[in-house]
Amino acid sequence: MILELASLSAAETQNWLQHIVAPRPIALASTIDAEGNVNLSPFSFFNLFSSNPPIVIFSPARRVRDNTTKHTLENVAAVPEVVIHLVTKEIVQQQSLASCEYEKGVNEFIKAGFTEEKATRVRPPMIREALVKMECQVIEIKPLGTEGGAGNLVICEVLCIHVDDTLLDERGKPDQRKILPVARMGGHWYTEVNAQSLFEVEKPNSQLGMGFEALPASIRKSPVLTGNQLARLANCTKIPDIDPVFDDAHVRQIIQYYSINPEEMERELHKHAASLLNEDRVEHAWQVLLAGA
Repeated sequence: MILELASLSAAETQNWLQHIVAPRPIALASTIDAEGNVNLSPFSFFNLFSSNPPIVIFSPARRVRDNTTKHTLENVAAVPEVVIHLVTKEIVQQQSLASCEYEKGVNEFIKAGFTEEKATRVRPPMIREALVKMECQVIEIKPLGTEGGAGNLVICEVLCIHVDDTLLDERGKPDQRKILPVARMGGHWYTEVNAQSLFEVEKPNSQLGMGFEALPASIRKSPVLTGNQLARLANCTKIPDIDPVFDDAHVRQIIQYYSINPEEMERELHKHAASLLNEDRVEHAWQVLLAGA
Protein backbone atom coordinates (compact mmCIF):
# COMPACT_ATOMS: atom_id res chain seq x y z
CA MET A 1 0.00 0.00 0.00
CA ILE A 2 1.18 3.49 -0.86
CA LEU A 3 -0.64 6.42 0.74
CA GLU A 4 -0.64 9.77 -1.03
CA LEU A 5 -1.56 12.08 1.85
CA ALA A 6 -2.90 14.73 -0.48
CA SER A 7 -5.72 12.34 -1.36
CA LEU A 8 -6.67 11.64 2.26
CA SER A 9 -8.92 13.65 4.53
CA ALA A 10 -7.38 15.36 7.56
CA ALA A 11 -9.00 12.76 9.83
CA GLU A 12 -7.61 9.86 7.78
CA THR A 13 -4.14 11.41 7.74
CA GLN A 14 -4.23 11.92 11.49
CA ASN A 15 -5.34 8.31 12.05
CA TRP A 16 -2.54 6.86 9.95
CA LEU A 17 0.16 9.08 11.46
CA GLN A 18 -0.92 8.45 15.05
CA HIS A 19 -0.73 4.69 14.51
CA ILE A 20 2.67 4.86 12.80
CA VAL A 21 4.49 7.60 14.73
CA ALA A 22 4.24 5.85 18.06
CA PRO A 23 4.66 5.40 20.93
CA ARG A 24 4.47 9.08 21.78
CA PRO A 25 5.18 10.49 25.26
CA ILE A 26 2.32 12.38 26.87
CA ALA A 27 2.51 15.94 28.18
CA LEU A 28 -0.15 16.32 30.85
CA ALA A 29 -0.19 20.11 30.82
CA SER A 30 -1.65 22.43 33.45
CA THR A 31 -2.23 26.06 32.50
CA ILE A 32 -4.26 29.06 33.64
CA ASP A 33 -6.12 31.79 31.80
CA ALA A 34 -5.86 35.54 32.40
CA GLU A 35 -8.46 35.28 35.19
CA GLY A 36 -6.57 32.50 36.93
CA ASN A 37 -8.92 29.66 35.93
CA VAL A 38 -7.07 26.34 35.85
CA ASN A 39 -7.03 23.94 32.90
CA LEU A 40 -5.50 20.47 32.62
CA SER A 41 -5.17 18.49 29.38
CA PRO A 42 -2.94 15.75 27.88
CA PHE A 43 -1.07 16.07 24.57
CA SER A 44 0.77 13.28 22.80
CA PHE A 45 2.36 15.55 20.21
CA PHE A 46 5.22 16.14 22.64
CA ASN A 47 8.96 15.65 23.00
CA LEU A 48 12.37 16.92 24.14
CA PHE A 49 14.25 19.09 21.63
CA SER A 50 17.19 20.64 23.45
CA SER A 51 19.06 20.31 26.73
CA ASN A 52 20.96 23.61 26.63
CA PRO A 53 18.68 25.50 26.78
CA PRO A 54 16.32 22.82 28.15
CA ILE A 55 13.47 22.88 25.63
CA VAL A 56 10.39 20.69 25.36
CA ILE A 57 7.63 21.22 22.81
CA PHE A 58 4.02 20.09 22.81
CA SER A 59 1.39 20.83 20.20
CA PRO A 60 -2.31 21.54 20.92
CA ALA A 61 -3.53 20.90 17.36
CA ARG A 62 -6.64 22.53 15.95
CA ARG A 63 -9.56 20.10 16.13
CA VAL A 64 -9.99 18.19 12.88
CA ARG A 65 -13.79 18.04 13.02
CA ASP A 66 -14.54 21.75 13.45
CA ASN A 67 -11.19 23.61 13.35
CA THR A 68 -11.59 25.00 16.88
CA THR A 69 -8.63 25.55 19.21
CA LYS A 70 -8.09 24.11 22.67
CA HIS A 71 -8.28 25.97 25.95
CA THR A 72 -4.64 25.10 26.67
CA LEU A 73 -3.53 27.00 23.57
CA GLU A 74 -5.61 30.03 24.54
CA ASN A 75 -4.23 29.89 28.08
CA VAL A 76 -0.53 29.77 27.19
CA ALA A 77 -1.08 32.71 24.83
CA ALA A 78 -2.54 34.69 27.74
CA VAL A 79 -0.28 33.37 30.52
CA PRO A 80 2.90 31.89 28.99
CA GLU A 81 3.57 29.31 31.70
CA VAL A 82 2.82 25.59 31.99
CA VAL A 83 3.53 22.59 34.18
CA ILE A 84 4.08 19.36 32.24
CA HIS A 85 3.57 16.10 34.14
CA LEU A 86 4.77 12.58 33.43
CA VAL A 87 1.91 10.14 32.83
CA THR A 88 2.34 6.73 34.46
CA LYS A 89 0.00 3.75 34.59
CA GLU A 90 -1.20 4.81 38.05
CA ILE A 91 -2.81 7.97 36.63
CA VAL A 92 -3.48 7.04 33.00
CA GLN A 93 -7.26 6.77 33.45
CA GLN A 94 -7.35 10.13 35.20
CA GLN A 95 -5.37 11.82 32.42
CA SER A 96 -7.80 10.35 29.89
CA LEU A 97 -10.70 11.83 31.84
CA ALA A 98 -8.91 15.19 31.82
CA SER A 99 -8.91 15.04 28.00
CA CYS A 100 -12.70 15.43 27.90
CA GLU A 101 -13.77 18.65 26.19
CA TYR A 102 -15.31 20.43 29.15
CA GLU A 103 -16.57 23.99 28.87
CA LYS A 104 -14.06 26.80 29.32
CA GLY A 105 -13.54 27.57 33.00
CA VAL A 106 -14.11 23.96 34.14
CA ASN A 107 -11.24 22.75 36.31
CA GLU A 108 -10.09 19.33 35.06
CA PHE A 109 -8.15 18.79 38.29
CA ILE A 110 -11.53 18.43 39.98
CA LYS A 111 -13.11 16.43 37.16
CA ALA A 112 -10.20 13.95 37.04
CA GLY A 113 -9.77 13.70 40.81
CA PHE A 114 -6.29 15.24 40.97
CA THR A 115 -4.96 17.35 43.84
CA GLU A 116 -3.63 20.82 43.06
CA GLU A 117 -0.18 21.61 44.42
CA LYS A 118 1.41 25.06 44.28
CA ALA A 119 4.33 25.32 41.86
CA THR A 120 7.56 27.06 42.83
CA ARG A 121 8.37 29.03 39.66
CA VAL A 122 5.15 29.37 37.65
CA ARG A 123 1.51 30.19 38.30
CA PRO A 124 -0.29 27.05 37.02
CA PRO A 125 -0.63 24.40 39.74
CA MET A 126 1.05 21.00 39.73
CA ILE A 127 -0.56 17.57 40.13
CA ARG A 128 0.39 16.25 43.55
CA GLU A 129 -0.13 12.64 42.42
CA ALA A 130 2.28 12.91 39.44
CA LEU A 131 5.77 11.50 39.98
CA VAL A 132 7.52 13.99 37.68
CA LYS A 133 6.55 17.64 37.17
CA MET A 134 8.32 20.15 34.92
CA GLU A 135 7.68 23.83 35.53
CA CYS A 136 8.10 25.65 32.22
CA GLN A 137 8.17 29.13 30.72
CA VAL A 138 6.54 29.33 27.29
CA ILE A 139 8.99 31.17 25.04
CA GLU A 140 7.17 30.90 21.71
CA ILE A 141 3.97 29.61 20.12
CA LYS A 142 4.40 28.70 16.47
CA PRO A 143 1.24 27.96 14.44
CA LEU A 144 1.74 25.38 11.68
CA GLY A 145 -1.45 26.17 9.78
CA THR A 146 -5.00 27.42 9.99
CA GLU A 147 -6.98 24.34 8.98
CA GLY A 148 -8.35 21.57 11.18
CA GLY A 149 -5.53 19.28 12.33
CA ALA A 150 -2.87 21.99 12.15
CA GLY A 151 -0.48 21.95 15.08
CA ASN A 152 0.61 24.83 17.27
CA LEU A 153 4.09 24.31 18.66
CA VAL A 154 4.25 25.48 22.25
CA ILE A 155 7.97 25.87 22.82
CA CYS A 156 8.76 25.64 26.52
CA GLU A 157 11.92 26.22 28.53
CA VAL A 158 12.06 23.91 31.54
CA LEU A 159 12.83 25.93 34.67
CA CYS A 160 12.50 23.32 37.38
CA ILE A 161 11.86 19.58 37.64
CA HIS A 162 10.22 17.85 40.61
CA VAL A 163 11.07 14.14 40.78
CA ASP A 164 9.68 11.67 43.29
CA ASP A 165 12.46 10.00 45.30
CA THR A 166 11.15 6.55 44.36
CA LEU A 167 12.41 7.12 40.80
CA LEU A 168 16.05 7.62 41.81
CA ASP A 169 18.93 5.19 42.17
CA GLU A 170 21.25 4.99 45.17
CA ARG A 171 23.29 7.94 43.82
CA GLY A 172 20.24 10.17 43.48
CA LYS A 173 20.26 9.86 39.69
CA PRO A 174 17.30 8.92 37.46
CA ASP A 175 16.77 5.16 37.23
CA GLN A 176 15.10 4.18 33.96
CA ARG A 177 13.98 0.91 35.55
CA LYS A 178 11.84 2.99 37.91
CA ILE A 179 10.75 5.77 35.56
CA LEU A 180 8.04 3.93 33.65
CA PRO A 181 5.97 6.30 31.51
CA VAL A 182 2.81 5.46 29.63
CA ALA A 183 2.81 6.45 25.96
CA ARG A 184 0.15 7.06 23.35
CA MET A 185 -0.45 4.92 20.29
CA GLY A 186 -3.16 5.18 17.61
CA GLY A 187 -6.90 5.01 18.25
CA HIS A 188 -7.67 4.00 21.83
CA TRP A 189 -4.30 2.28 22.28
CA TYR A 190 -1.65 3.09 24.87
CA THR A 191 1.55 1.30 25.82
CA GLU A 192 3.44 1.04 29.10
CA VAL A 193 7.17 1.00 29.70
CA ASN A 194 7.92 -1.77 32.19
CA ALA A 195 10.82 -3.96 33.31
CA GLN A 196 9.95 -6.57 30.68
CA SER A 197 9.90 -4.11 27.78
CA LEU A 198 13.15 -2.32 28.68
CA PHE A 199 16.38 -3.28 26.96
CA GLU A 200 19.74 -1.62 26.46
CA VAL A 201 21.53 -0.93 23.18
CA GLU A 202 25.17 -0.12 23.72
CA LYS A 203 26.07 3.29 22.34
CA PRO A 204 28.55 3.29 19.45
CA ASN A 205 32.21 3.24 20.39
CA SER A 206 34.06 6.49 20.92
CA GLN A 207 36.12 5.10 18.03
CA LEU A 208 34.25 4.36 14.82
CA GLY A 209 32.78 0.92 14.31
CA MET A 210 34.21 -0.82 11.23
CA GLY A 211 30.78 -1.19 9.56
CA PHE A 212 29.10 -4.02 7.67
CA GLU A 213 31.35 -3.80 4.62
CA ALA A 214 34.39 -4.72 6.72
CA LEU A 215 32.85 -8.01 7.88
CA PRO A 216 34.10 -11.16 6.14
CA ALA A 217 31.73 -12.14 3.33
CA SER A 218 30.91 -15.48 4.97
CA ILE A 219 29.64 -13.56 8.01
CA ARG A 220 28.09 -10.58 6.19
CA LYS A 221 26.08 -12.89 3.92
CA SER A 222 25.16 -15.35 6.65
CA PRO A 223 21.66 -16.86 6.23
CA VAL A 224 21.53 -17.19 10.02
CA LEU A 225 22.71 -13.88 11.47
CA THR A 226 20.20 -11.01 11.47
CA GLY A 227 20.92 -7.38 10.68
CA ASN A 228 20.84 -6.54 14.38
CA GLN A 229 23.31 -9.31 15.19
CA LEU A 230 25.65 -8.28 12.37
CA ALA A 231 25.50 -4.71 13.67
CA ARG A 232 26.85 -5.90 17.02
CA LEU A 233 29.86 -7.36 15.21
CA ALA A 234 30.27 -4.35 12.90
CA ASN A 235 30.30 -1.96 15.86
CA CYS A 236 33.73 -3.33 16.81
CA THR A 237 36.62 -1.22 15.56
CA LYS A 238 38.26 -4.18 13.80
CA ILE A 239 38.03 -7.93 13.37
CA PRO A 240 39.63 -9.38 16.51
CA ASP A 241 42.58 -11.75 16.41
CA ILE A 242 41.98 -15.45 16.98
CA ASP A 243 42.51 -16.18 20.67
CA PRO A 244 44.83 -19.20 20.87
CA VAL A 245 43.48 -20.18 24.30
CA PHE A 246 39.82 -19.84 23.36
CA ASP A 247 37.86 -22.97 24.19
CA ASP A 248 34.17 -23.67 23.81
CA ALA A 249 32.89 -27.21 24.24
CA HIS A 250 29.95 -26.59 21.91
CA VAL A 251 32.30 -25.32 19.20
CA ARG A 252 34.42 -28.45 19.55
CA GLN A 253 31.34 -30.62 19.18
CA ILE A 254 30.19 -28.72 16.08
CA ILE A 255 33.58 -28.97 14.39
CA GLN A 256 33.89 -32.65 15.21
CA TYR A 257 30.38 -33.61 14.10
CA TYR A 258 30.25 -31.51 10.92
CA SER A 259 33.90 -31.77 9.85
CA ILE A 260 32.94 -33.50 6.60
CA ASN A 261 30.28 -30.91 5.78
CA PRO A 262 31.79 -27.39 5.92
CA GLU A 263 28.54 -25.63 4.96
CA GLU A 264 26.59 -27.26 7.79
CA MET A 265 29.44 -26.61 10.19
CA GLU A 266 29.42 -22.91 9.32
CA ARG A 267 25.64 -22.76 9.74
CA GLU A 268 25.82 -24.37 13.20
CA LEU A 269 28.65 -22.07 14.28
CA HIS A 270 26.61 -19.08 13.14
CA LYS A 271 23.62 -20.34 15.15
CA HIS A 272 25.81 -20.61 18.22
CA ALA A 273 27.25 -17.13 17.60
CA ALA A 274 23.73 -15.74 17.17
CA SER A 275 22.69 -17.04 20.59
CA LEU A 276 25.82 -15.48 22.11
CA LEU A 277 25.11 -12.13 20.46
CA ASN A 278 21.59 -12.23 21.88
CA GLU A 279 23.24 -12.54 25.30
CA ASP A 280 25.53 -9.54 24.57
CA ARG A 281 28.61 -11.79 24.48
CA VAL A 282 30.13 -10.14 21.42
CA GLU A 283 33.77 -11.12 22.00
CA HIS A 284 32.81 -14.76 22.54
CA ALA A 285 30.65 -14.71 19.40
CA TRP A 286 33.56 -13.37 17.36
CA GLN A 287 35.77 -16.25 18.49
CA VAL A 288 33.08 -18.78 17.54
CA LEU A 289 32.80 -17.25 14.07
CA LEU A 290 36.57 -17.13 13.64
CA ALA A 291 36.79 -20.79 14.62
CA GLY A 292 34.99 -21.67 11.41
CA ALA A 293 36.94 -19.28 9.20
